[in-house]
Amino acid sequence: MNRIGTRSVTAAAGAAALLAGLVTAAGPAAATTGATACTPGIELLPAVAGLAGGTVRGFGAGGLVVGASGGRPAYWTGPEHTAHAVPLPAGFDQGSLKAVSAKGLMVGTATRTSDHATIAFTHQRGSATSEALTAPVADGHAVDVDVNESGRVVAVDQGVAKEWVNGEVVRELPVPADAIPGTEVVRLSGINKRGDIVGTATGSYIDYENDVQVTKTFPVVWPAGGGYPPYSLQVWNGDHSSYSTIGKDIDDRGRVVGLEDYHYRNDPQQTPAVWKKPYDALPADPGRLGGHRNLELSGSSPSTNVAVGTATTFEESWPSSFQAVYWPGKGAPLALPFPAGAPGDVPLSRAFAATDDDRVGGTVIDRETRASSAVIWTCASKQAQAPQS
Repeated sequence: MNRIGTRSVTAAAGAAALLAGLVTAAGPAAATTGATACTPGIELLPAVAGLAGGTVRGFGAGGLVVGASGGRPAYWTGPEHTAHAVPLPAGFDQGSLKAVSAKGLMVGTATRTSDHATIAFTHQRGSATSEALTAPVADGHAVDVDVNESGRVVAVDQGVAKEWVNGEVVRELPVPADAIPGTEVVRLSGINKRGDIVGTATGSYIDYENDVQVTKTFPVVWPAGGGYPPYSLQVWNGDHSSYSTIGKDIDDRGRVVGLEDYHYRNDPQQTPAVWKKPYDALPADPGRLGGHRNLELSGSSPSTNVAVGTATTFEESWPSSFQAVYWPGKGAPLALPFPAGAPGDVPLSRAFAATDDDRVGGTVIDRETRASSAVIWTCASKQAQAPQS
């Protein structure tokens, strides 16, 4: 969901209290491995010339950062974070980068406003063009893509989950054998250094004996190389269309982060979920950010056990506030502070990506004008705090 409802007096007061209360007796999170040499800071990245706003979605080698600026795919380089535009595939006018390999192969998604169809695409840094990776899917259907540092790309194309190397399909990913009838893979969201892949599958059928429709949406892990069958990750609630459990990212240890998304009438709820090898148990719930009912984990560092995401407050089923969240891998989730100079008196913030050297990338948004800026929290573990109750 990306629509923000009109801000109420109650929401404003709550958000102001959160902003004022980022420092508590609990103190900052302990620094993670790789954070010892960093300096705490919050960097607002410049927009691409002629555009405005931005979001950080991923990190690459040598300080490369990828995401979007003004609704267009973009990346940033160097200590000054110089902004670079990325060409969209022909016929598409909006998009964002998601990730980049060690050799500059970038992947992202693009949408055309004429019919809101979406594709996954690739762009090699330095190239004058970008290439469509998948066929367009209709408005309302999720599209995701990822690439690992060695250049393996994963996405769903025309209903088939695929892995590419050097532009060629090297394997198609099967539906787990224990899936309910009618199951298909609907998105691939992450691939780690080893090549393990996480995605989400959904299935539905009519149980005529009990006269009910059974629907289940659940994460799947495909081990690297294709020599082992995929794992169906366990979910708290299944068999009903109001529940969707989604795998968002997988780290180099095979830990999966995501959420259970419940939506029925005007009562949405997002519950963070974490799965660990050997994937034989229900997910763990790391808890919520103080004062928030909902939390989505969107990304994780490769090997330091950190996960990041967004705590959301809903009003009449629409999200009215967002707060970027940092979870050290144990204990309670923590809030990342708003940067000085961020747009708006009480801005919104979201976090999408984390690194082993303790950087977190995301966006800050003016609640009223929607003006935004791409943001990086450096030495994030030393800034993350528990908000006041």
